[in-house]
Amino acid sequence: MDDAHILVVDDDRRLRELLRKYLSDNGYLVATAADAAEARQCMAGLAFDMMVLDVMMPGEDGMALTRSLRAEGNGLPILLLTARGEVDDRIKGLESGADDYLSKPFEPRELLLRVASILRRSPRDEPEPTRELRLGAFVWDMGRAELRQDDQPVHLTQAERDLLSILAEVSGQGVSRDDLAARTGNSANPRTVDVQVTRLRKKIEDDPKMPRYLQTVRGMGYMLRPD
Repeated sequence: MDDAHILVVDDDRRLRELLRKYLSDNGYLVATAADAAEARQCMAGLAFDMMVLDVMMPGEDGMALTRSLRAEGNGLPILLLTARGEVDDRIKGLESGADDYLSKPFEPRELLLRVASILRRSPRDEPEPTRELRLGAFVWDMGRAELRQDDQPVHLTQAERDLLSILAEVSGQGVSRDDLAARTGNSANPRTVDVQVTRLRKKIEDDPKMPRYLQTVRGMGYMLRPD
């Protein structure tokens, strides 16, 4: 969405300004911060639609900031930027609660596509008519893409929300890991889907090791089985 407000956090002043200019030139409102402390100050006074966050920063690095925000219940979508592009680093980034992960150096057009994809998946549009699935003590509102427990919202990352939305649309049917990866923006590595499933199970299952609702379909992928 072209009117979205993005916070760019990077200790490299040159890259920070390049990102600000590029995103601004493409219709976004952009604020910048040089480190985690400055980012927190920005978030205390302004509302943002997503954050573009460098991993390798002095002091509190990008992954630590992401984990801290998620622990605080802050669901702001986060795109991590890092010079480390190995699969394990990507997995760690997603495990920290990030919604996507982009390795440096990157093409500006790819950054723009990643940003647009995250914002498009964010629940900022008018909600659909209420359709709900019950998962034990939890209720999944399909129109709002919102998980509730006792009428209180349960924090989900954008990636977890996307995964539940896809599985809920075809509840009772298996969806392949490759399909889930492609539709959640992780097509380069379906292993990231496993990470999100593990995290979701910890939130909705009484026993994540013996899942009742978010089940594995052997040799294929995953399936959501509501009550």
